[in-house]
Amino acid sequence: MAFSFRRSDFPDDFIFGAATAAYQIEGASFGGAGPSHWDTFAATPGNVVNAETGAIACDHYHRYGEDLDLLRSGGFDAYRFSTSWARVMPDGKNVNPEGLDFYDRLADATLERGLNPFLTLYHWDLPAALADLGGWRNRDVASWFADYSSIVMDRIGDRMAAVATINEPWCVTWLSHFWGIHAPGLRDIRAAARSMHHVLLAHARAMEAMRAAGHGNLGIVLNFEHANPASDAAGDVSAAARYDGFYNRWFIEAITRKTYPEVILEGFAGHMPDGYEKDMEAISAPLDWLGVNYYTRSNVAADPEAAWPSLKSVPGPLPKTDMGWEIYPDGLYGFLTRLHRDYTGETPIIVTENGMAWDDHLVDGRIDDRERIAYFDTHLAAVRRAIADGAPVKGYFGWSLLDNYEWALGYGKRFGMVHVDYDTQKRTPKASFEAFRHAIGGN
Repeated sequence: MAFSFRRSDFPDDFIFGAATAAYQIEGASFGGAGPSHWDTFAATPGNVVNAETGAIACDHYHRYGEDLDLLRSGGFDAYRFSTSWARVMPDGKNVNPEGLDFYDRLADATLERGLNPFLTLYHWDLPAALADLGGWRNRDVASWFADYSSIVMDRIGDRMAAVATINEPWCVTWLSHFWGIHAPGLRDIRAAARSMHHVLLAHARAMEAMRAAGHGNLGIVLNFEHANPASDAAGDVSAAARYDGFYNRWFIEAITRKTYPEVILEGFAGHMPDGYEKDMEAISAPLDWLGVNYYTRSNVAADPEAAWPSLKSVPGPLPKTDMGWEIYPDGLYGFLTRLHRDYTGETPIIVTENGMAWDDHLVDGRIDDRERIAYFDTHLAAVRRAIADGAPVKGYFGWSLLDNYEWALGYGKRFGMVHVDYDTQKRTPKASFEAFRHAIGGN
């Protein structure tokens, strides 16, 4: 099974890449890395399936050359990776030379293979020592993050094609501090309100530090999820609007409009940091590009018996991935055009993550993941439609290069274009990887 597109169906300067994240693939138990709040979270019974951790993961720390060779062989143009804060600054204060040396080698190895390095400075591995001080609830996290960003950029910033401050602030904050599904596992509205502001302030302070040092092509990666009312009933429509407010509008409106959605501020009344309004000017400093992560939609219904935001997600009718997520490529088209129209104008947009988990199994040494091929194909068709309708989409990164640690779900969910045998660390490209190789050719 092959894709319905070729590289020539996209603009000449369109970038095809694959994405990863440090804690999910590197292995956190070597190279001088300190504990992150994910290690703490995973060590707490009941938080992670099978109590699995990122201690070894895909051992990318030692096998990065092999993984980059795969990426190059697939005809990709770019590699999106993250640096681990806990590896670079194990105690949150002092620099680990081993950690910086690793990212120095990784940067050079990426360039040696003709790949463009796309760096994300934070993909969720907050040093446990900083979590002890309140983490994202503590306003000081903004200066901590700016210092860390400067340390990383001073070492490898000269070789980066593009840099994002933070990956998916919604997951860093709401998912982790209100729903409690990710580290630090809090279910606290005050913690959520404060972290949702402080994460943007941290983005702003890091941007200021990097701009002052002369670095360019800087952005942030936001995740979006289509909020579909479960019915036409007024309560469901209103619930979907609240879902859209805290999931999709909160971060982009702060960055582009210097404001937060009133429908969410009403729920956060009394919990926001004092004087937060004074930070909005810094938070809204221009981006060079915006990263968009998109996977699915939620069907949202009112739940009047629940506390604010008084809603719940209900099963929908569309085909689903192994995560139980509905496959809805129109949502990607919708966000790319909505962002261009309502928020970002001509600021370049890059799809920084898009992909699906599937119950992959090796059969005679192969994985025929035709469902994943169909997923990528329909979502890249949505990207092409958005470009045709004027959205300045400049690239697409599939999630993920490798099967990896899927956070609270451990190693049971496979998103990779390359299969990883976690016992032997053997890599086996799947049919979806070969489909990309055939469609986009050499880089």
